[in-house]
Amino acid sequence: MTITSTKKIWVFLLLTFGLSSIFYYLIISSGSIQSYSLGLMWCPGVAAMITQLIFQRSLRGLGWKPGKFKYLLLSYGMPLAYVVVVYAIVWLTGLGTFNPGQLVQQIAAQYHIEVHSTISFVIVYGVIIGTLGLVVSCLSGLGEEIGWRGLLVPELSKKFSFTKTALISGGIWALWHYPTILFANYNNSSAPAWFGLICFTIMVIGISFAFAWLRLKSGSLWTGVILHAAHNVFIQAFFTPLTGATVWSSYVIDEFGIGLALAAMVVAYLFWCRRGKLQPA
Repeated sequence: MTITSTKKIWVFLLLTFGLSSIFYYLIISSGSIQSYSLGLMWCPGVAAMITQLIFQRSLRGLGWKPGKFKYLLLSYGMPLAYVVVVYAIVWLTGLGTFNPGQLVQQIAAQYHIEVHSTISFVIVYGVIIGTLGLVVSCLSGLGEEIGWRGLLVPELSKKFSFTKTALISGGIWALWHYPTILFANYNNSSAPAWFGLICFTIMVIGISFAFAWLRLKSGSLWTGVILHAAHNVFIQAFFTPLTGATVWSSYVIDEFGIGLALAAMVVAYLFWCRRGKLQPA
């Protein structure tokens, strides 16, 4: 790694955690992440742009171009695939129940609407979540991705192998979430906190292999933005609300369950096997 790359990474990380500490304080003080999540998610992006201006006097080099459409499509389809597999297994095995009425009740109460057909509503809502919901989620995900994949992954790849780049970037990304998990309500699972933290860490590091591979292969940070947004909306806004609670459901579903942690390990292996397709930095 060149001296410049090393300095860039450290400046970026110091700025990221320095800016994030403001929102950590606000979130922990209030006990809720909801009011400050957007500000927190943009801290890595702001830090990356400041870092790039300091070292390059320009915002070029962060991967602003969209790249090839096939990588953007893969970024959208992949999280949908692993989420569908995990939740289908959960519903079929009885670890959690398929409960569309629960989702309908939540949305109807939130927006004060009357629902006549549960299944029709779920289908229409799913389409909305997969389109308009994705766009809205991209606005917040972009903040993180400018930092983690726009700057951090390419700089790490200048020195480290793909494997180490994915592991290091994933580890930092997971660690950045810890204050909101340990001291606020980001993790609202009824499973033990230590269990949720382990599953979340495995999941984040696992999918970081996909994030890193797509960024380096496509040259675009938008692969990360779409993957990040799709992952969030499909899990948080659709499949988890569709799942009724059982004794074991909190241990297997959502970002703090073992289901997505195991799926992420499979994703990591698949992209690790394709590391040879990447051009040397």
